[in-house]
Amino acid sequence: MDIFLGGFYLLTVLCALLYIATRAAISTVTDANFSSFQNTYLIVYLLAMAGDWLQGPHVYALYESYGMTPEQIDILFVAGFGSSMIVGTVVGSFADKYGRRTNCILYGVLYGAACVTKHFGNFWILMIGRLLGGTATSILYSAFESWLVYEHNKRGFDSSLLGNIFSLGVLGNSVVAILAGLVAQKFADLFGFVAPFDVSLTVLLLMVIIIVMTWTENYGDRTSNVSQSFAAALHIIQKDHKVLCLGLIQSLFEGAMYCFVLEWTPSLSIIYKTENSNPSEADEVHTDIPHGHIFAAFMVSLMIGSSLFKILCKFASVESFMRFVLFVAALSLMTPIFYKGNQLVIFIGFLLFETCVGIFWPSMGTMRGKYVAEETRATTMNIFRIPLNMIVVIILLQHLERDTIFEFCAFFLMIAVLCQQWLYTLYENSAKSSSLSEKAATLRTESMVEAQEEKRAIDDEEEIV
Repeated sequence: MDIFLGGFYLLTVLCALLYIATRAAISTVTDANFSSFQNTYLIVYLLAMAGDWLQGPHVYALYESYGMTPEQIDILFVAGFGSSMIVGTVVGSFADKYGRRTNCILYGVLYGAACVTKHFGNFWILMIGRLLGGTATSILYSAFESWLVYEHNKRGFDSSLLGNIFSLGVLGNSVVAILAGLVAQKFADLFGFVAPFDVSLTVLLLMVIIIVMTWTENYGDRTSNVSQSFAAALHIIQKDHKVLCLGLIQSLFEGAMYCFVLEWTPSLSIIYKTENSNPSEADEVHTDIPHGHIFAAFMVSLMIGSSLFKILCKFASVESFMRFVLFVAALSLMTPIFYKGNQLVIFIGFLLFETCVGIFWPSMGTMRGKYVAEETRATTMNIFRIPLNMIVVIILLQHLERDTIFEFCAFFLMIAVLCQQWLYTLYENSAKSSSLSEKAATLRTESMVEAQEEKRAIDDEEEIV
């Protein structure tokens, strides 16, 4: 049994034990209204993610089957990230003015249309599909969360329960990703590379129907137009350093994550063999790796991270423990640099990084729920994605060496650590200020009570006299 399959089995057991432990240690939610709300959101969100996961594994293979050159395929991928950065930011901002529910429906429509374009082997039609897909992806990572946070607060649920929804979302997303990979492969084997996109289209249509039937609409600031909303969001980012920190952390971490997605396959595929004892004369050898087993192991690591998030929240604030999570993530992506060709060490490093990703998603959702203004929530979240997509586009266009890419990833994550430390300092100062204000208010109240008691004592003495 190879190290990848063995790692998957070991992680599966660990994930199951950790899941059981967290369920036993964390109190069960008894509010039926909250449970219903949570389930309604998670069903839609996981269908939305399934529509995305079903397409991922066979995009490159489909383009190759149509006779696209590697250069054309690179252009198509860059177009997807570019449209997410530019067009997606504007369309995503419509959510605040015209409704988050409407924007989520638009996600299904745009991504469904992108699936239809995959039936055509024409470069420009496929380009339109990439533009639609990039725009839809921008909506996926902003409108759904914006709808959730608004509805959660409007219905008066405990703010601490929001992190529970995000954690379950990561857990469910990992399961959906594994199942989507299996389903996509089965349909591709039976009906060709375009079949998974038809399955995705079906899932997206089902998602839209459920949204129409079960979700209510909510908005940000409906009085301002898109340009005003964009300007207001930029002003908030500049003015509120906590929001600025969140934007930098998200862009740097996700930029490193997307670069990792592009580079993990060659990093694990290469080993070094030498005929003598001199390592400098080692030959680079490309080996076949079980992509399905590795991807499944990554998803299980994500699930482990989501369970660890629940445990960490019991002992420390999100602002505090995320400093260490980001630092561990930076170290984990240095393994391909310092341990070239060592599949075991690199695989362990990548599993550790995916675990950090599993903690990162619910942590960021929780912090955004606390600090990002409701009026421009979707707009602000889409602005966060501009530098993220810019990082990926630049790295794709530069055709950098693999070691250089991982050096950039580690560098981005170390800057994210500094930003998280800054955010933690702001959080601590805010907590201290609130504590001092409460103490001052208590002292003022006590002083007033003492003054009233003294006045009553004097009045009593005067009456006696």
